[in-house]
Amino acid sequence: MEDQAGRVLVVDDDETVRDVVRRYLETAGFTVDLAGDGTAALARFAERVPDLVVLDVMMPGLNGLEVCRRLRQTSQVPIVMLTALGEEENRIAGLQLGADDYVTKPFSPKELTLRVASVLRRARMPRPEPPTAELTDGNLRLQMTARQATLDGAALPLTTREFDLLAFFLSHPGVAFSRADLLEKVWGWDFGDQSTVTVHVRRLREKIERDPAKPVRVATVWGVGYRYDRTQP
Repeated sequence: MEDQAGRVLVVDDDETVRDVVRRYLETAGFTVDLAGDGTAALARFAERVPDLVVLDVMMPGLNGLEVCRRLRQTSQVPIVMLTALGEEENRIAGLQLGADDYVTKPFSPKELTLRVASVLRRARMPRPEPPTAELTDGNLRLQMTARQATLDGAALPLTTREFDLLAFFLSHPGVAFSRADLLEKVWGWDFGDQSTVTVHVRRLREKIERDPAKPVRVATVWGVGYRYDRTQP
């Protein structure tokens, strides 16, 4: 049945990549739309909003980062970015713009398909009622229902995933979590690139720590992962 698994828009200027990804996704039950550049991607998205977008970063003309930025102005549809190995700046920029995940090229089409299914499953899960209306730590405040964060009274520009990660940390102060734990509990994935967590923690530190190079809130626990330390009891 069409759209039973979901509709995915695959955007890549390489026809071979588009075709391979399409075949794997269709075999997994997805309905697939294709676009060869950023302009065509925005047009296809406007024609019919997909359940998820697989978006290549490096494209001529309107690149993937700009497409991601424009999509996020009007939609929270899940976005999985495709970036070349070693393009850490593009991965960080994509996550900052609101992408949900990234896969590095060259990639396994089977792994990409599993990642798409995992991101969609997480996106479709009903968001549980927050255990408390507000989480605070000194000058840091999260209003859970409104999904707003402030530091010293000023709004924090957190992405959806950064907000979820910070809320999880604030809900479990003093507990060390591995990157695999955080992937499972915050992202809802039972597999995936753990560097996704590393990038998000780095971005979060840049926004909530006075000195991100010497974090006092989100501490690194060597050999384990990360722990949130409250600044006030």
